[in-house]
Amino acid sequence: MSQELDGIDDKLAEWLQGQHVFFVASAPLAGDGLVNCSPKGLAGTFAVVDPHTVAYLDLTGSGIETIAHLRENGRIVLMFCAFDGRPNIVRLHGRGRVILPADPGFAGLVGRFTEHPGVRSVIVVDVERLSESCGYAVPTMEYRAERDVLDLSNGKRGEDGLAEYRREKNARSLDGLPGLA
Repeated sequence: MSQELDGIDDKLAEWLQGQHVFFVASAPLAGDGLVNCSPKGLAGTFAVVDPHTVAYLDLTGSGIETIAHLRENGRIVLMFCAFDGRPNIVRLHGRGRVILPADPGFAGLVGRFTEHPGVRSVIVVDVERLSESCGYAVPTMEYRAERDVLDLSNGKRGEDGLAEYRREKNARSLDGLPGLA
């Protein structure tokens, strides 16, 4: 049974930050637009800022859906599932903001995360609804290791290569919404 929570307390913050993967979903306003759901991971790329605010490190990748959707309408949900221990699912619904490296406040936020090559932005979510549900049907799985493929790929590109990649792959969403300038 789902239960709405008042905010992120210390115990929940520790649990959220201890998960190896979480999922981010967003959608454009257009009814025929594509709903996006992306897995996120890498230790140290998610942070609880306060009881009603979370943030995650956005690394250069092939898509720009979340950023495009947030710029259009701000709607976002993050979902965390317990793959070990007590079954649990936590959803954080809210309004997201894209904080770019040139934006005020970026330096203070990026310091909350471990270092990774290819940082595009920090996504900040002002949590409007926080809920917990049973997760009884979520399988138990054993964590083996972090994948270093994204870091290796972004590191090999270097700053000039990353800028070119972003111009090519991150300028527009699949629905044609503006991504990165």
